[in-house]
Amino acid sequence: MIYLDNNATTKVDREVIDAMLPYLGEYFGNPSSDHPYGIKARQAVESSRAMVAGLINASDDEIIFTSGGTEANNMAIIGTSLLFSSRTVTRKSHGKGHIITSCVEHPSVLNPCRYLHDIGFDVTYLPVDRYGLISLHSLDNAIRGDTILITIMHANNEIGSIEPIAEIGRIAKQKDIVFHSDAAQSIGKSHIDVQELGLDLMTIVSHKFYGPKGIGALYIRKGVEIKPILFGAGHERGLRPGTENVPGIVGLGKACEIAKRDTGTRLSLFRTLSERLFNGLLKAIPDIRLNGHKTERLQNTLNITFPGISSARLLSAIRDRVSVSAGSACHSGIQKPSPVLKAIGLTDEDALSSVRFSLGKDNTEDEIGKAVEIISVAVRG
Repeated sequence: MIYLDNNATTKVDREVIDAMLPYLGEYFGNPSSDHPYGIKARQAVESSRAMVAGLINASDDEIIFTSGGTEANNMAIIGTSLLFSSRTVTRKSHGKGHIITSCVEHPSVLNPCRYLHDIGFDVTYLPVDRYGLISLHSLDNAIRGDTILITIMHANNEIGSIEPIAEIGRIAKQKDIVFHSDAAQSIGKSHIDVQELGLDLMTIVSHKFYGPKGIGALYIRKGVEIKPILFGAGHERGLRPGTENVPGIVGLGKACEIAKRDTGTRLSLFRTLSERLFNGLLKAIPDIRLNGHKTERLQNTLNITFPGISSARLLSAIRDRVSVSAGSACHSGIQKPSPVLKAIGLTDEDALSSVRFSLGKDNTEDEIGKAVEIISVAVRG
């Protein structure tokens, strides 16, 4: 089996597993306890917090641990909006405030925005061009006197296109608007510096870069406030109550430490493998088309349309040998085209003929060659 679905999830790194194991057994204490078991757990949590911060050029106290990307996105978007809604009166708002996002965000961003719209906030969903990128001019024009939040993903999970985050950050800072980015797909696949990007809030997801599932983090720049959306004890600066998932936090920290060490090597590998994969498929199937930006894209991600070929049937033909994702969603046996692919201008037919390949650090050139052969035979058959 050749695994090329690393944007869905990654295999946990052996170094990460080894780091976690002691905290599943010997060091089982509650970090809130003052005896040696608790102190050992608390030290592990804070050490991991420093590792996460070190990867993105943040301070330790700017990192809040969450259960994953969905919680971090909800915390950032809803927490910011609820805090700022009381201030919109001075901005002459007719509602509770205005939020700007894009139409190609992950559901864990789009659905919190829809919830906020339902309770009285205004939301603008920026369109994207054929590469999946927003227009800075459109963003600037969308800003109003009561705009309280801009939330734009760093890189798209389906097509890999990287948004102009640093430029958005400059606009947000000039207009005194809080800026959040969902970087779930970017960590470990590109160099992320929150200072260079001008981010106030950023979502980090462990299982997208060889850490465990069920753990993530939210970067909150010093001076930026959000309201808690969960209520309990005072864990994580009072923003995320609940006993910490110590083994998961340790795993996330170790994954960040490894990413800081290895991202350069990974990027070089991804470039080599993605070029071999695309060029190999293009040679065998000349009418394929790449979706997303040719250069401003995650190096590990290729979204390809196979004209006239049902992606569902293609995946069915190769699923025992190559693991990839289709450019569609299946609900009750009905195939629906991806909203992201529709947003960049693909027809329903082309969207339903598209496949996402997402490479990982453990893939080899030999695997890519075999995958090209398997897919080419399946398409021609």
